[in-house]
Amino acid sequence: MIKKISVFFMLLVLITLPGGPVFSAEVPLVKLGNEVLMDKYHYLIEGKNVGLVTNQSGVNSRGVSVIDILAGDSSINLVALYGPEHGIDGTARAGEYVESYLHPQLGIPVYSLYGSTRMPTEEMLSGIDVLLFDVQDIGARTYTYMSTLNYCMVAAEKYDKPIVVLDRPNPLGGMIVDGPVLETPYKTFVGVDNLPMAHGMTAGELAQYFNRNIGAELYVVPMEGYKRTMVFQDTGLKWVPTSPNIPDLDSLFGYMATGLGEGTGVRQADQFKWIGGKGLDSQKYADLLNSAGLEGVKFIPEEKSVGGGVRLQILDYHTFNPARTGIYALAYAFSLGDFHVPKGGQTPQDMVMFDKVMGSNKIGLYLEEGLTPQQIEANYTPALNRFKEERKKYLIEDYEPLPGDITVLVDGRPIDFDSPPFIDSSNRIIVPVRFVTEALGGMVGWEPASRTVTILRENDTVLFRINSPSAVVNGEVKAMDTVPVLKNNRTMVPVRYISEYFGAQVEWNAITRTVSITVRPFENNF
Repeated sequence: MIKKISVFFMLLVLITLPGGPVFSAEVPLVKLGNEVLMDKYHYLIEGKNVGLVTNQSGVNSRGVSVIDILAGDSSINLVALYGPEHGIDGTARAGEYVESYLHPQLGIPVYSLYGSTRMPTEEMLSGIDVLLFDVQDIGARTYTYMSTLNYCMVAAEKYDKPIVVLDRPNPLGGMIVDGPVLETPYKTFVGVDNLPMAHGMTAGELAQYFNRNIGAELYVVPMEGYKRTMVFQDTGLKWVPTSPNIPDLDSLFGYMATGLGEGTGVRQADQFKWIGGKGLDSQKYADLLNSAGLEGVKFIPEEKSVGGGVRLQILDYHTFNPARTGIYALAYAFSLGDFHVPKGGQTPQDMVMFDKVMGSNKIGLYLEEGLTPQQIEANYTPALNRFKEERKKYLIEDYEPLPGDITVLVDGRPIDFDSPPFIDSSNRIIVPVRFVTEALGGMVGWEPASRTVTILRENDTVLFRINSPSAVVNGEVKAMDTVPVLKNNRTMVPVRYISEYFGAQVEWNAITRTVSITVRPFENNF
């Protein structure tokens, strides 16, 4: 008994330590939209003929199928089911044609939306009063479940049917928004709207975004307890494989990081956990990626029969950026190997899959020109920033980060600030520069004329300029995705950059809202 109690308290410490492992709670923190529907929004379906778009991922927090829940509700009449790509049971291969059929137990039609049509027809919707949508997404623009949502909304508007979206977590969280934004001529079923590769939105938020152009009678049943700072591991929910190649969360997080090279010869393996290609030097490839400043991930060189490459080792699921990582992985592969961009036109009939995935032909042109990943990133950033502003209109307010102060620890010791840290519009944590610098063992100078901060630590010098997205590290200009600011009469800088420029390791725990900085011994880090 004493041993069991000791083990319990050890686990409790691990769970609550800032930056420590995230374990699923016995009682999920998040109440899914399908549960909130039955508790608070039942009036939307009561007494009605209901059609349901779902698959094997459509379960509640206890793992009970929403099909069974609705079929067992005597106050409604479940009359039709609709399945996206991979079928209603999620077993069909990617791109495989799926037939419609009659449900063997319920005796109702199961209409395939990945067969003879990808949009519900008038006949498919004729017998329903309301259409429900409950499918788990993976947070990537190219994953077709949200394309099915878009097409269902178009059909619902066309045939005058209300559509209710039962919301679910974005498993990547709502903080990472990155990658090339799809251009309108490249709208296909692989990308149905002007979204970046990683959109950072839930199904309900995407529905609201889609509806700006559709005008359907849309109702979103929100989750309870969900915050956009959560990745799936924080929700306490059990992951249900969404498709044959996404059996687990590492495959999900690796999807955009390894799967962007369609038709180029740069390929993924092991269900999006490895990327490489013929002729690649695995060690050189790993060295390039590991030196690129990509957060939350380490790249392990690994040879396969298809060529050299790297295996992704995700270290921090909150800071790992799969879309950005994918662009870097693709560009570095092109710089090392003999890969080629497939060519096609701009009409859906002759558009190559690579351009469909990228949502543009520009990324292919950049790769042919030999642009670095940093240059490619700089080229797509203006459109990405415009999307981020537009996106704000469609986010669900209840999902905003938890209130409360942000704690910053340096080697386990908290810093007392006279102006509180905050999260800026680029989702970066901004802190008063002097306090963090001194905790790191450095000194700060301020030049008011140029509004420049100079930081000295042993042999290293770092310069930040207010409202500039560039820092100068030992004479070398480095790009940042946010800017220092003046606030409350204090110079505020992004904590991750100031720490990592001095060789410190930074971890962010979104649940405890804690930044943990681990200082390395004095050395010239650049």
